[in-house]
Amino acid sequence: MKRGVGHYRALLAALPWAALLAGTLQVAGCASTGVEPQRQETVSLADEGEARRRARIRMELAVGYFEQGQTAVALDELKQVVQADPSYPDAYNLRGLIYMRMNDLPQAEESFRRAVALDPRDGNTLHNLGWLQCQTRRYDEAQRTFEQALEIPTYGSRSKTMMAQGLCQSRAGKPAEAEATLKRAYELDAGNPIIGYNLADLLYARGELPRAQFYIRRLNNSQLANAETLWLGIKVERKLGEQLAMNQLADQLKKRYPQSRQAALLDRGAFDE
Repeated sequence: MKRGVGHYRALLAALPWAALLAGTLQVAGCASTGVEPQRQETVSLADEGEARRRARIRMELAVGYFEQGQTAVALDELKQVVQADPSYPDAYNLRGLIYMRMNDLPQAEESFRRAVALDPRDGNTLHNLGWLQCQTRRYDEAQRTFEQALEIPTYGSRSKTMMAQGLCQSRAGKPAEAEATLKRAYELDAGNPIIGYNLADLLYARGELPRAQFYIRRLNNSQLANAETLWLGIKVERKLGEQLAMNQLADQLKKRYPQSRQAALLDRGAFDE
């Protein structure tokens, strides 16, 4: 099926959510919430040059292969993209995401930097670069890169980047800054379960139990609750002495996710794990 320019631009906006899910919250369908307003084309398809047209067609193929997990084939297609139009920033952004998936972080960073050099106003690429810097514990660099993205007036994925920035601040041992940033992200996108979960988790770790309860209850009362959110809710209610609420969540966890790690922890009473 033929894809339009908007398809892969939306994909490039969506993909960083997947990276943020690892080790934080596995909610079915969450990646789709990362599809933010795409960057506007500076020229129409009718006006684009022949080199860009050939590159765009190859780019659509590369995205398709990447979506199917065929990273080697996707990289081969991207070589054709760059050969046709070496000034195409999206090609380098996607190449960076592929190398991140392959855990080749130096190559990923080189690709993101090349994309930023070609289009310094692309917040999605800056977001990806900042998250990579956070993954490699270069926290100060990551914060500066996230701020660059957030300073772009037309950037549409601000809540996504604030969430990444907040998680990075938490990893850097700055819980107060992390809380402030995650709250800003929540104000922009209160329905995002990843933001809500991580804000509740941070507040729980800081002993701010009533506030943690507010965010995790809202998430667990939605259709996006899962084993991990229920488990956090159980721990919060237990600490607050809310036995009835705790039992209700425990029943849900055992009925809906009987084989989960969280259900096993509940059976053992391992609330501190």
